[in-house]
Amino acid sequence: MTSAPRPGPLSVRPISSSEHLDYIRSRASVSFLQTPAWATVKNEWRGESIGWFDGSTLVGAALVLHRQLPRVKRYLAYLPEGPDIDWTDPDLGRWLTPLAAHLKQQRAFGIRMGPPVVTRRWHAATIKQAIADPVLTTLSDVPADVRDDAALAVATALNGLGWKEIPTENGFSAGQPKFNFQIPLTDRSEADLLAGMNQQWRRNIKKATKAGVEVVRGARGDLAEFHQVYAETAERDHFTPRPLSYFERMWDALTAEEPDRLVLYLARHEGDLVAATTMVRVGQHAWYSYGASTTAKRDVRGSNAIQWQMMRDAMAAGATAYDMRGITETLDPDDPHVGLIQFKVGTGGEAVEYLGEWDLPLNRALHLGFTQYMKRR
Repeated sequence: MTSAPRPGPLSVRPISSSEHLDYIRSRASVSFLQTPAWATVKNEWRGESIGWFDGSTLVGAALVLHRQLPRVKRYLAYLPEGPDIDWTDPDLGRWLTPLAAHLKQQRAFGIRMGPPVVTRRWHAATIKQAIADPVLTTLSDVPADVRDDAALAVATALNGLGWKEIPTENGFSAGQPKFNFQIPLTDRSEADLLAGMNQQWRRNIKKATKAGVEVVRGARGDLAEFHQVYAETAERDHFTPRPLSYFERMWDALTAEEPDRLVLYLARHEGDLVAATTMVRVGQHAWYSYGASTTAKRDVRGSNAIQWQMMRDAMAAGATAYDMRGITETLDPDDPHVGLIQFKVGTGGEAVEYLGEWDLPLNRALHLGFTQYMKRR
């Protein structure tokens, strides 16, 4: 009896944006942070599309963002929520060793990536119960409803290849969140979605409809109005807002790639803008990316109405998941961040834990200096 032949080595080389985009279109979905357009949005980094080849066949792809160190022509190579490779391969070295070799040639002193690998899931009912339990203070304290041991084994493989997980604080690192909140859409109707929500969410959606809140899709020219409400939200919630130019660049880059890649939503009540959001979709995955609401007229529940419209549009477009993006992992009722998870849990979705972000130092001295610099920021 002969054993199956071992898979051959893979090579990594640059690919064009059009090759990259064609590959993404052949996939069920990849993160929108891994589209060629995202390099245009993040114009303070240098973007590069790369491909993994088995002979002449493209079998994986990634967007790499190169960030230069001050005064030195050395770079951090960052693959946000990527790369898009076969993470189930028991020999991840086939994929990651040629990646490191290619980026070392590009004068990278280190690589940072966020494998799009889900390790655990918690259903809404489990989280609601856990918030009410004074003994449980974080999601990690709560036994998961779904645990993927093969995904957890990827962490062991990465450690064996010299990668180190970046520590998070309350589920957040300097990059992308480790914990997200998602609403599964596969084989569900609008009635199913509504039935899965808690009473408060259903009541608020009904209240918005009764009050006459109208949700419409906006055009590029409406971004300025969106930004006014977004700036008001930033001031109220104490975060630093992005400039209008960022959203204009995001609109231009993403809609050039696919006309409906980015959609702007506006919720109005009697002509007044009360909430505004953006949704990004790549294949079968839709993300709620930015949201804003006014302090005035909060009682008409524009935020609930606009979310409900986005969920329905995502489902109509064939999405299998509506992603509400990051949450902290706190379940402590005294922590101000718990309100975010409570708002999202009301939709009846699930908390999802990713593998987190990982670093591979290629030049240990430069990487250590960079790490110390980031800690001081």
